[in-house]
Amino acid sequence: MTRDARPRFRRSVARSVVGAVLAVVGLTWLGSALTPAEATTTATHTAVEVDLGGDPEVGAALYVEGCASCHGAEGKGIPGRGPTLEQSGPAAAHFYLTSGRMPASAGTGHQALRKPPAYDPDEIADLVAFVSTLGEGPPIPDVDVEGADLALGQQLYTANCAGCHNSAGSGGALGQGNHAPAVTRATDLEVAEAIRVGPGAMPAFSEGVLDDDEVNAIVRFVGELRDPESPGGFALGRIGPVTEGMVAWLVGMVLLVLAIRWIGSRE
Repeated sequence: MTRDARPRFRRSVARSVVGAVLAVVGLTWLGSALTPAEATTTATHTAVEVDLGGDPEVGAALYVEGCASCHGAEGKGIPGRGPTLEQSGPAAAHFYLTSGRMPASAGTGHQALRKPPAYDPDEIADLVAFVSTLGEGPPIPDVDVEGADLALGQQLYTANCAGCHNSAGSGGALGQGNHAPAVTRATDLEVAEAIRVGPGAMPAFSEGVLDDDEVNAIVRFVGELRDPESPGGFALGRIGPVTEGMVAWLVGMVLLVLAIRWIGSRE
């Protein structure tokens, strides 16, 4: 290598190293950006109490104002706009209202998306009380995961939930315009309600399929997914081996190219 070529070679190597570092940093940032948003509650496992002392008359007024245009004045639904609420019950009403999925936003398609609640807790209690008068439906679950079996929860989640919501709870695409949301964004109560209600494309799990102890076990395991340990290093968004393999391939190729550049010579 000539003396004049050495500075160019060093600058080229420096650019390669900087590029590799920026690429790894960018992928790490992308993994963090794809990580589900922080859950609305911590993973602290305590009993969940829900105030069901709402006023159905006040709820009826709120319903007419914000819900009847899609679900009908009597909750029987309007074809093409909203389903019937006759079999929703308090669990479904509470789940959809506290997760902000109802009232639905315009232009979000046929799947209701999670967003900040449109009503305060008192108004939600009133609406739940009114919807409960429209017909029978699943009650709000009693959630207490203090003594729940974590290992059982992991087994049940893997068997019944991970296929759609991902083993890390980050969600995934289902096809036909549907997707499984990240369970790590849901509160303990919302997880239990979703199991009983089966929102969207998700099936409902009755007590004959999953009893209360099993539901509590799943809720506890989901709580652990919200803030898991990462003994292997960067989590990279916990979106699977594709990201990890891409980072490994990129770093390995860059190191290989650098080694070739150092070993080789220029005329």
